[in-house]
Amino acid sequence: MKIRKRNNVQIYGNGTTPIIFAHGFGCDQQVWEYIIPDFFEAYQVILFDYVGSGRSSLEAYSSERYNSIDGYAEDIIEILDELNINEAIFVGHSVSGMIGLKVAIERPDLLRTNIMIGSSPHYLNDGDYQGGFENEDIRELLAMIDRNYQEWAKYMAPISMKNTDQPKLTEELEEMFADQNPEVIRQFAEVTFFLDMRDELKRNTVPSLLLQTKDDTIVSKEAGTYLSKHLPHSEHIEMEAEGHNPHISNPDEVTHQIKEYVEQKLWKSS
Repeated sequence: MKIRKRNNVQIYGNGTTPIIFAHGFGCDQQVWEYIIPDFFEAYQVILFDYVGSGRSSLEAYSSERYNSIDGYAEDIIEILDELNINEAIFVGHSVSGMIGLKVAIERPDLLRTNIMIGSSPHYLNDGDYQGGFENEDIRELLAMIDRNYQEWAKYMAPISMKNTDQPKLTEELEEMFADQNPEVIRQFAEVTFFLDMRDELKRNTVPSLLLQTKDDTIVSKEAGTYLSKHLPHSEHIEMEAEGHNPHISNPDEVTHQIKEYVEQKLWKSS
């Protein structure tokens, strides 16, 4: 199967600088709709769906390939190789920040920078490390998906958004969750929440920007601090936005931070 069809790859914009946006678990490329228009003039904007999400080819999904983030990272590598692109700006939300890190470790030639929005190297509490969740919390989350996926979507969207004054945006996220394939999302959730990239952080050689909200309901402040302290070549910014989805709730702030980093710091330092 052709990679572009497999991952529903879409390319927009009039620029030549490639920037690829990677959605988190439970979502698809539509989650970037409030961000990407500001990049059309100067960038080549690349969107895609992970296999099993959005309008990707569900028949290409393999529980064996996607039982870790390695399979998702391989998707990114194959997409960029197919498009003959290197030194791309990678923007990954949530677990996609870690998927981007895996790409940066395996194929650093492909990425000029890895911009992580609300990413965590490990979601579970582990001794002195406070990832924010206990094992039982994640098991209950997975059980909820198994019992009633639509109820899980209704439960998870407002927690993830943390924007009670913007109910329309919460409804949009709930609808996006609800539209996904339950079996795929169930496995993706398990891959995400039991992920542990702490030992991998030191292998990073790609400049990285870590964008964290001041009150992320999914990623603990301690996990964000740990990431900033242990990821080489990284810069950490705490935004004014709240919740786990600032690219939905505060797209102007996210866009500003990405552009300022790339255009005022990254390019000038190269």
